[in-house]
Amino acid sequence: MQDTLRITTGEGAFSAYVARPASAGTGATAPAIVVIHEVFGVNADMRQSCDELAAHGYLAICPDLFWRIEPGIDMTDRTEAELAKAMSLYNAFDLDAGVRDIAATIATARALPESNHRVGLVGYCLGGLMSYLTTARAAADAAVAYYPGNADKHLEEAGGIGSLLMVHLAEEDEYIPPDARRQIVAALGKSPQVQLHSYPGCHHAFARHRGTAYDAQAAGLANGRTQAFLAQHLKSG
Repeated sequence: MQDTLRITTGEGAFSAYVARPASAGTGATAPAIVVIHEVFGVNADMRQSCDELAAHGYLAICPDLFWRIEPGIDMTDRTEAELAKAMSLYNAFDLDAGVRDIAATIATARALPESNHRVGLVGYCLGGLMSYLTTARAAADAAVAYYPGNADKHLEEAGGIGSLLMVHLAEEDEYIPPDARRQIVAALGKSPQVQLHSYPGCHHAFARHRGTAYDAQAAGLANGRTQAFLAQHLKSG
């Protein structure tokens, strides 16, 4: 079941796409997952990711983190115009404000009547970076970061990681070059709370549905690891 949610903060209000599990409306509760979008906004790929999580029994919420710049961004990686606009959005995006918005979304998710009060994060690209930063500043119960671009520029925050974090890295990532990946692995690998997975031959955004770099085998492996990780830490106990 799909819907939208309005999240209100002291800085303003923004919308979020919501996909609810089949148990919604029966009185049962479920863990929530905050899905953090890429530079293309809350697009078809993010909505599909939410729908897939809902099919696995989660309340999936994807907040519009670009609301301060331009609400309702919905793009693909298929045209030069979209890629250029995505880069401009990335450059204009306030990471600190984004973390606050994600923290507000986590708080909203915990308070929903259909939530079991456990909340995880799953972020991709820019969203992967935000998943890492939010875990370091405002811990969820578990978090996953797919190919977190520019994470190497924020490794001073690694010591603040307050919950379990899984990171997926592509070995041929054109946006996270080898030296940056080595720095990420060296810094995050010191924490017993972090699991790192590397995918040989894969490029950035290998798990993006219908994306230009999509790799079905690697995406299936990464998504399977993510599902097992989330189920262990959000559904058990």
